[in-house]
Amino acid sequence: MATLAQTGALPHSVTMAVPAIEVENLSKRYPGAVAVDRISFRVALGSSAALLGGNGAGKTTTLSILLGLVRPSSGQVRVLGEDMLRDRYRVLPRINFSSPFVDLPHRLTVRQNLSVYARLYGRQRQREQIGALAADLRIGEFLDRPLGELSAGQKTRVALVKALLNEPELLLLDEPTASLDPDTADFVRGYLESYRAGSGATLLFASHNMAEVERLASEVMMMKKGRIVDRGSPAALLRRHGCATLEEVFLSIERQPQPQLVAAP
Repeated sequence: MATLAQTGALPHSVTMAVPAIEVENLSKRYPGAVAVDRISFRVALGSSAALLGGNGAGKTTTLSILLGLVRPSSGQVRVLGEDMLRDRYRVLPRINFSSPFVDLPHRLTVRQNLSVYARLYGRQRQREQIGALAADLRIGEFLDRPLGELSAGQKTRVALVKALLNEPELLLLDEPTASLDPDTADFVRGYLESYRAGSGATLLFASHNMAEVERLASEVMMMKKGRIVDRGSPAALLRRHGCATLEEVFLSIERQPQPQLVAAP
């Protein structure tokens, strides 16, 4: 399968005037709980940004809203220049999502699962595309095994192949290297870096792996109790908090009872 970089064709939406993601005063409230509390942020086209925070910080809810799976209580969301609350059908073919926590049917083989999604995405030359991606992400040896027989780490790679079938301009990832051994996780991070650089795609991911965030993200948004409490490049966050690692930054923010919010740029 030729990549966008190989064909020389960049996504038709690429224009420096429009961010890949633009969120304004976004909130999601449930009875007795606020999952996302008036957050605003932008992610530039072709960049890689991370949502970082503890369990229940609002990261997964934010990703779900960006995907159009959860309707916000208030606020505005624009993805690739389109209003996700009004025109998400225009955007969904151009984005994708991967999470090790969203399982595929266990009785189907890996190839059958991927073929279903390739047809749903309207892909041509489906068998060749699946084969190429399977080789790229080293899942070829178990393409014809039932998904239920795979390890957690193997399923993580299958989910990533599924998310790349439509060559997304925006790739949303929830814990992209969960359950992977250190060597495979390093390989997958390198693959994601190459995909972004070669295609011009934008990555937004949530992760608890601080080394992963430092490596992949040009901007980090620190979330706590549904709010963005700090943001900046990994280097800027380290300087601001006087820390040596993002893990120290994370612990510092998590242990503050009421961290000072940083204004949106």
